[in-house]
Amino acid sequence: MRNFFKTLLVAEDGATMVEYALMVALIGAALITAVTGLKTAISGQFSDVSTTVTGS
Repeated sequence: MRNFFKTLLVAEDGATMVEYALMVALIGAALITAVTGLKTAISGQFSDVSTTVTGS
């Protein structure tokens, strides 16, 4: 039983998993930010095209 707990304290597998989870979360946040910015830019472009096509 002592060896089991000693192995848990020394093992770095859990730390690696946490690091990967943090990287995935940061990449997800960056993607959401980028898509939100693109949405605004593309929406403006479509509004300009719509205005030009309708002639208003």
